[in-house]
Amino acid sequence: MTPAFQFPNGAILGALLALCGGAALCPDARAQQYPSRPIRIVVPSAPSTPPDMVSRILANELQRAKGWTIVIENKAGGVQTIAGRDVAQSAPDGYSIFAPSMVSAAARGLLPNARLDMETDFAPVIKATVSYNVLVVHPAVQANTMAELAALAAKNPGKLNYASGGFGTPAHLIGEMFKLDRGLEASHVPYQQFPQALSDLLSGVNDYMFVTTLPVTQLVATGKLRALAVTSSKELDAFKGVPTVAQQGFPQLAIEDWVGFMMPARTPPAIVGAMNAAMNEALQNAEVRQSLSRIGAEVSGGAAAEFASFLASQIKLWDKTVKDANIKLAN
Repeated sequence: MTPAFQFPNGAILGALLALCGGAALCPDARAQQYPSRPIRIVVPSAPSTPPDMVSRILANELQRAKGWTIVIENKAGGVQTIAGRDVAQSAPDGYSIFAPSMVSAAARGLLPNARLDMETDFAPVIKATVSYNVLVVHPAVQANTMAELAALAAKNPGKLNYASGGFGTPAHLIGEMFKLDRGLEASHVPYQQFPQALSDLLSGVNDYMFVTTLPVTQLVATGKLRALAVTSSKELDAFKGVPTVAQQGFPQLAIEDWVGFMMPARTPPAIVGAMNAAMNEALQNAEVRQSLSRIGAEVSGGAAAEFASFLASQIKLWDKTVKDANIKLAN
C-alpha cells in the first residue's frame, strides 16, 4: 500500500529540522550535544563561602570526569537576587546555572520588590549539599543550655546581642527564629565581614551566635567559645556531646543550610536531567565527599523534583519567619 504522503528522498531530515527551527533548537538534539561549550555557575556570594566552595568542588570533578569546562562567577549581594536575576534572565539552554543557598529561600520575604521568584523563574536541578549551624556563646555568658540562654535573655530584655554575617544570612534568620520561639528581645548585630562578627563574639562584644560549624570547631575545642546546641537532627562528629536543638526543646530550629543548583525556567527537561545525573554522579565520588566534609558539608543529591518540593517548603518557612519577626530590608 502506498502511503497517502511521502517526503521526497532525502527530505525527511530537512523537514524535521525545519519544524525544529534547526537542529540546534531541538530540545532532544540540544540534550544529546550538551554541553558543547563552557558552562558558567553564578555564585551569589563571595569566594570561600559555602556556595562558592561547593560549586568549585563539583566543577572540578565534572571537568575531571566529563571533560566539561565550567567557569565560576561570583556575584554577591541583594540577598542572592543579583546572581539569581542574572541566571533567570539568561537563555534557557543549560549554560547558565545559579548556585543558591538557604538565603535565597528567604529572598521573597526579605525583598518583595526584587523581581525574582525562586519557584517560577528557575528549573531546579539538584540539592547538592547540606550543612548545619552551632549555637555558640562567649564563655562569660551564664548559660550552658538553650533554655538557660532563653531565660537569661528573658530576664534582661534587649540587653543580649547576637551576631551575624549580615541581614538575611542563616545566622540572622535562625537567630530570629530563636527569639520568636520564646518571645525574646535580643539585639541583632549584623556585620558585612564574617571574620569581624566572629572576632567581636570572641572579645565579648556580642553574647551569642548561630554559626556554621567549620570556623568555630577549634574555638569550641579550646574553650574560647562554648557550644550549646547544633541545628542538625543528630549529634555532629565535630561537636561530640553537644546536644541538638530538638533534644533541648527547640525542634523548629533544626534548620539545614544547603547549596543547590538551578537553571533558568523553560530549560529543556532533558538538559536539566543531564546535569542532575552528572552532579549526582560527582557527589558519589569519594574525593568529592572528603572535600565537602572538610568544609563542613554533607552530600544530599537526589532528583530535581525532590529539590523543587524542598525549595517550596523552605520558601514557605522563611516567608512566615520574616513576616512574624517583622524583618524589613531596604529594597
